[in-house]
Amino acid sequence: MADAALDAVRRELREFPAAARELSVPLAVPYLDKPPGPLHFYRDWVCPNRPCIIRNALQHWPALQKWSLPYLRATAGSAEVSVAVTPDGYADAVRGDRFVMPAERRLPLSCVLDVLEGRAQHPGVLYVQKQCSNLLTELPQLLPDLEPHVPWASEALGKMPDAVNFWLGEAAAVTSLHKDHYENLYCVVSGEKHFLLHPPSDRPFIPYELYTPATYQLTEEGSFKMVDEEAMEKVPWIPLDPLAPDLAQYPSYSQAQALHCTVQTGEMLYLPALWFHHVQQSHGCMAVNFWYDMEYDLKYSYFQLLDSLTKASGLN
Repeated sequence: MADAALDAVRRELREFPAAARELSVPLAVPYLDKPPGPLHFYRDWVCPNRPCIIRNALQHWPALQKWSLPYLRATAGSAEVSVAVTPDGYADAVRGDRFVMPAERRLPLSCVLDVLEGRAQHPGVLYVQKQCSNLLTELPQLLPDLEPHVPWASEALGKMPDAVNFWLGEAAAVTSLHKDHYENLYCVVSGEKHFLLHPPSDRPFIPYELYTPATYQLTEEGSFKMVDEEAMEKVPWIPLDPLAPDLAQYPSYSQAQALHCTVQTGEMLYLPALWFHHVQQSHGCMAVNFWYDMEYDLKYSYFQLLDSLTKASGLN
């Protein structure tokens, strides 16, 4: 009896993503030609938890005309920034049987720009990606070039952003597949970002495992070593690379259907809370994103239930 019940739960979980997709997940990420009003944004995108790419949302930002690598050097070159350094471009990712976080170095922005422009070399791959409002805390010189929040989103969500983050890195810098509990407005100021997305409803097909956390350390010789974080608990993370999934190990993932989109210069992606995303970029891409904390409402509770049932049923 118990086995039959468990099989029934697994069957329902396997059928759930397709049913959800048919009802509410677009086949491709839709485009809006202009920013929505607050009511439109909340009603048509936030409430149904649907992504969209918004054009002409950044036209009034001076950054769109000004920002280039030489401009950053002239305006903020002496500013010290936190830089994630990894041997292969993957920060916060599964490597072997470890969840590995990047080596973090404090460097003048000009040093990062030297590497991006080919004037200097640095071991590994560099990515300015510190996600605790690094734009406000580390690069205040750039603040006059953009808005401190997205007014129509702030009004729709009834709050100001929790964080405003600045992103700059090499083409080899990749963000591994994960999800966040933020409503994310991701603005590309120069270059382009390539997103691979899964709706939260694909959770039954997306594997998680527990990993010992470790951090890369950069040696004086310029090589990398992994050092375990003894005091930290194990980290649940997605072991799968969606660009080259090991379907022999994770066969369920073949049933997940990713959405692919490219966010180009001057475009803004609305990435709803809890959507899984994997990100690549063009070399020297500059971006700013606004994180608004999600509402911990019934939708959040339903996702937690889906997550718990997936784990408890041993589906992946």
